[in-house]
Amino acid sequence: MADTARSTANLDHPTFKLVKGAFPNKRFRATEFRGQSTLILEPGDLHEVMAFLKDELDYGFLSDVFGIDYLNYPGEMPGRFAVGYNLICFDRDDRFFVKLFLDPSVPTDGIEEDPALWVDSVTDLWPGAEWLEREVFDMFGIRFRNHPDLRRILMWESYPAHPLRKDYPVTGRGERERYRILDRTSS
Repeated sequence: MADTARSTANLDHPTFKLVKGAFPNKRFRATEFRGQSTLILEPGDLHEVMAFLKDELDYGFLSDVFGIDYLNYPGEMPGRFAVGYNLICFDRDDRFFVKLFLDPSVPTDGIEEDPALWVDSVTDLWPGAEWLEREVFDMFGIRFRNHPDLRRILMWESYPAHPLRKDYPVTGRGERERYRILDRTSS
């Protein structure tokens, strides 16, 4: 049974109440689905709330940073793109997700830098976020403010797009045609 986004006061995970108490003037949404709790933030609140989760609530391990493209997703979404963070507190054996939504302000069919697709980096809190954020940048075009080395990690530097965006064609834009086909005898 899927829960929809609602006030943090109605959900069971104790972290929701602690975050809401620490930031009473900030707007939060939250979901719980199959035992997994997700706090949904405004993009400008990310770094401050993540520092609180790490320093005050002992979420010392950032397991993953991931991007999602909700283009043509059934139902209404607060933004086309989402950036998610998977946090773990080993002392309590507790996993907690944080997510924020972004809406592009320019067409997304190329690599043009979009000022609406910027969020704060958490590499100063979790140094292991460096490569994870680079992957989200490379595949989705979401940029991270104050990142120490924001450059492509999977695609070559001059690659003309962000391939995990849903408006990127499955067959590519001519990239395959430029390469020589290798068979077993050509090695």
